[in-house]
Amino acid sequence: MGVKLARTAGFCMGVRRGMDMVLDIARKRGKGPIYTYGPLIHNPQAIELLKRRGILPVLDPEGIRGGMIVIRAHGISPDERSRLKEKGIEIIDATCPKVARVQGIIRKHSSMGYTVLILGDENHPEVAGLLGYAGGRGKVIQGPGDLEGLPDSERICLVAQTTQNVEAFEETAAEVRKRFPEAVVFDTICDSTMKRQREVRDMARTMDAMIIVGGRNSANTERLRAISEGSGTPTFLVETADELKGVALDSYENIGVSAGASTPNWIINSVLEHIARNGKDRHRTLRKTLRSLWVWSVGTDLFKAVGAASLTLAALVLQNRAPGLLSLLTSAFYVHAMHTINRIQEKTPMGDTLGEAEKRRIRKRRALLALATLALALFTASLTGFISFLLLLSISSFGLLYDIPFLPAGWSVRKISAIPGSKNLLIAFAWATVCAVVPHAAEALPVRPGMVVAFLFVFSLVFTVSALSDLMDIQSDRLVGRETIPVVMGEGNTRFILLGVCLFLAILLVVSYGTGMASPFSLVLLISVIYLWICLPVYDRRFSFSALNAEGFLETNLILPGMCAGIWLFFS
Repeated sequence: MGVKLARTAGFCMGVRRGMDMVLDIARKRGKGPIYTYGPLIHNPQAIELLKRRGILPVLDPEGIRGGMIVIRAHGISPDERSRLKEKGIEIIDATCPKVARVQGIIRKHSSMGYTVLILGDENHPEVAGLLGYAGGRGKVIQGPGDLEGLPDSERICLVAQTTQNVEAFEETAAEVRKRFPEAVVFDTICDSTMKRQREVRDMARTMDAMIIVGGRNSANTERLRAISEGSGTPTFLVETADELKGVALDSYENIGVSAGASTPNWIINSVLEHIARNGKDRHRTLRKTLRSLWVWSVGTDLFKAVGAASLTLAALVLQNRAPGLLSLLTSAFYVHAMHTINRIQEKTPMGDTLGEAEKRRIRKRRALLALATLALALFTASLTGFISFLLLLSISSFGLLYDIPFLPAGWSVRKISAIPGSKNLLIAFAWATVCAVVPHAAEALPVRPGMVVAFLFVFSLVFTVSALSDLMDIQSDRLVGRETIPVVMGEGNTRFILLGVCLFLAILLVVSYGTGMASPFSLVLLISVIYLWICLPVYDRRFSFSALNAEGFLETNLILPGMCAGIWLFFS
């Protein structure tokens, strides 16, 4: 089965901007409700998560006395804005700039005596807001048929709802120009909407079936469904992956997936993963089988475990030390155990779509697996030496306490996970310790230059992979309130930091070889830096990958040094 994901799927600029604004406010404001004038986005699952963050939608702000209210991307009319100001409510304006442009066009031309025709859905909040800028000279139309009754002498200005159907606008614009030669016509459909619709139309012509992901109350999502169905392609509109359970996916060879402008990444990814698990591939090849195994290993954290063993091997070769099987097994078992525990502890948006019984079953299974692999890690460490065992036990205990409140109530920070940015730094520290330090603990931890270089190499590599992964997952992290480096620093600053870390890593490897602190293998590890530079732009094209594919692509950074080390040892 072939699955193609539309590059334009998911949040548009206006929705992303509004979400970022309100979540940043919630993060800095702390306790206390933040109101949004209507649902911030047309996605029920995301709205429920926002409510848990104290971000509450109100359809009528009459009952609000003071406080803060956010104007969503759709915008509001001038009269509504005036009423909010009179009530003394602090206004945060998240109106999409492209909607604001249409508001300006309407205000200007209505003041010049034009009758403003707005092509759109009369009951849509964006259209209701736009109509308020016409000063009584506006009319909402659905198509050319609504032009009847207008006098030919009328001065006409035509605009469109930003998410309107492109073909409907072009047809209406042609009729307006024909009826009213002096009319002014503004194509105000958002370029993101046009690209999204064009891509769905093109995909529907080549796919056996189309799946459109988004809220049923979303106008732009509904238009995507209508465009796809209009091509004669079987089309399914779903809000979550659960709604695909009754769809015979194995009936289709090639499936296209797109999503509305209010659909979060994590819902799109869950749909892709459901298709991958339940679709039937009639042309199974060795390449596809290997790829399926690779994706499975990424999803079960087995790929991370292999990555830990690989980094341990590279760290040992970097120090001119003979690799030992026990050291490789210790790091692999430890990393698998701790990342499995993290999956149990962390809050994820998709967890809210599962039933309580199913969530308990998954947690229990993961907990048993984590305990078993952690016990194996401690056992193999004890065979290396008692100090190795104590060191691993110490960092394991620290990891287990990460998301557990252990300080007295009333403290501003009661658990380690509440420290902003701690996740990425502590993961990198734990990996560097188990890969570069624990193998030498049997020798009373002699701090040698080579060990420092190996520690910094592993730390920098894992930190970059972890932060870049969180950069791609920043939507869900913001929603559930995780304080990762990208959430704290912002996307632009995080990217700048990661570029700096890559540069530091390149300099470290070159200098360590030149000064004799590490073996010549350090120059070979520059391949890892080059691969990191290749990975940095991945988050900009996040919709070219499913979540597991993107995660696996990044985590190959952890495998590559071990592969280089194996080749180095073979030819040494």
